[in-house]
Amino acid sequence: MVSGMKTALVAGLGWLMLGGGVAAAAQLPGGFVYLRDIDPTIMQDMRYATTNNFVGHVLDGYEAGECIVTRAVGAALKRVQRDLAPHGLSLKMYDCYRPQRAVDDMYAWAQDGRETAAQHRYNPGMSKADLFRRGYIARRSGHSTGKAVDLTLVRLPVAAVPPFDPKLDYGDCTAPANLRAPDTSVDMGTGYDCSHAKAHTGSTAITASQRKWRDTLVSAMAKQGFVNYRLEWWHFSLPGPGDTVYDFPVARRP
Repeated sequence: MVSGMKTALVAGLGWLMLGGGVAAAAQLPGGFVYLRDIDPTIMQDMRYATTNNFVGHVLDGYEAGECIVTRAVGAALKRVQRDLAPHGLSLKMYDCYRPQRAVDDMYAWAQDGRETAAQHRYNPGMSKADLFRRGYIARRSGHSTGKAVDLTLVRLPVAAVPPFDPKLDYGDCTAPANLRAPDTSVDMGTGYDCSHAKAHTGSTAITASQRKWRDTLVSAMAKQGFVNYRLEWWHFSLPGPGDTVYDFPVARRP
């Protein structure tokens, strides 16, 4: 969900207004790429373009389920994927570039005072307001710079799982994998976007197998320069220049 505080907000570069609606221009803002154009073998399960996420609705600015990153991040992810392939593994992206309007949507959701059972699948034992106080969500996110990503590992060939059904009463994100919402990923000990101490990368409340998978992911990402966020095993950023926060929408790849 989160990264550190960033700098200026840049809105809508590289996008056209057509007939009162928004449509993608021929290219993204300078330095940004669709990950599929860099490495189409990397799996994508872009949760904020669906209702299968902690807010329970498609976030503002997500017009398509596409991973957009800076070119440097895309190249580094391609190298990670190359290293994982001989081990029968693939990366799977949960979130990449995130428009500032989506971050604002998260903040509005956290401040609306409504608590639901579905929401507590992602933050068991705490209220929405706790998410900001404890550092799980920020008003400015590294995702909005294009340099932060949320991801996991998947074994190949990919196992079939039932589709997400919002009407089902799944276990919370800390429950055993067979009780949580379905996912094709390996079992990291919690589900994605789990605001709980068990999801902290270094948590000791996980099994040896789950620890092995977390270590495998962190090691593979670190080899290519990515830094993990200690409260979220899935969140990584690539240090380097360019901390501008953007707000162009995640649109369908041309």
